[in-house]
Amino acid sequence: MATETLTLGKALNSGLRRALETDPKVIIMGEDVGKLGGVFRITDGLQKDFGDQRVIDTPLAESGIIGTAVGLAIRGYRPVCEIQFDGFVYPAYDQIVSQVAKMHYRSRGKLSIPMVIRIPFGGGIGAVEHHSESPEAYFAHTAGLKVVSCSNPQDAYVMIQQAIASDDPIVFLEPKRRYWEKGQVDLDAPLSEAYPLHSARVVRPGTDVTLLAYGPMVRTCLEAATAAAEDGRELEVIDLRSLSPLDLGAAYESVKRTGRAVVVHEAPSNIGLGAELAARITEECFYSLESPVLRVTGFDTPYPAARVEEEYLPDLDRVLDAVDRTFGW
Repeated sequence: MATETLTLGKALNSGLRRALETDPKVIIMGEDVGKLGGVFRITDGLQKDFGDQRVIDTPLAESGIIGTAVGLAIRGYRPVCEIQFDGFVYPAYDQIVSQVAKMHYRSRGKLSIPMVIRIPFGGGIGAVEHHSESPEAYFAHTAGLKVVSCSNPQDAYVMIQQAIASDDPIVFLEPKRRYWEKGQVDLDAPLSEAYPLHSARVVRPGTDVTLLAYGPMVRTCLEAATAAAEDGRELEVIDLRSLSPLDLGAAYESVKRTGRAVVVHEAPSNIGLGAELAARITEECFYSLESPVLRVTGFDTPYPAARVEEEYLPDLDRVLDAVDRTFGW
């Protein structure tokens, strides 16, 4: 077993490398992904080793990147498109919603679009405007797209390979402020034995409250669970991993035991993933609930300037406050 300690960013790099080695039809394309290795260096060294026909520096044109990838996917390639920052994806939104998501249905199943759209998302890095968005609800709402998000290096390594191997178009959300966090990664993990791509995972068992999160907020919830344990409360933390389709079996089982649920995400609360999760849990677990399903989210405002972003982002204190409030009913 080749287990190494890697950052989440390096784990993604290793997963992309393995995908390129495994399938000659895999290509990577995006702004500065080649010689520079991407602004976060996720593709560092790949163009040098695989050539500029497989790791392609594109013009600064997100719509063109995605539109070109659609044609490549139809012709049997497996393009992996990098959107440099979350807020840059909107020029490509028409292509993603009108073409990527609908081509399989439009062709009555005759055409597949096996492509991955990598998007570094979320805040917490002190960036300027358009660099700290959380656009997941736009894509999760779109029929025909699958949406996933990793939260740790091992999942990053495996999930990017699983996404590339899938015949469905997948929006792959990478928590950019977690790129430098380290964890153990099994580099020999066979995909055939890996945890399913579209399955949630209990990352900390507990008995008192269920915390549901994904991407950058999983660590925040784990920190909250550690703090709550000092006061005698055991919080169960579930990493959703897949936002579309949602896998809520573990969540239902957990809430029926704990009687309380808190959903945590960075995106604004209005018509976000938290609302969908709260509705489904209420429908399925109504007679087990001891309190309403609560949400801890970003605020319903544009993402703020870097100097005040810590006031915007959900943190340990806000999560623990919601946990306290679930005991108030």
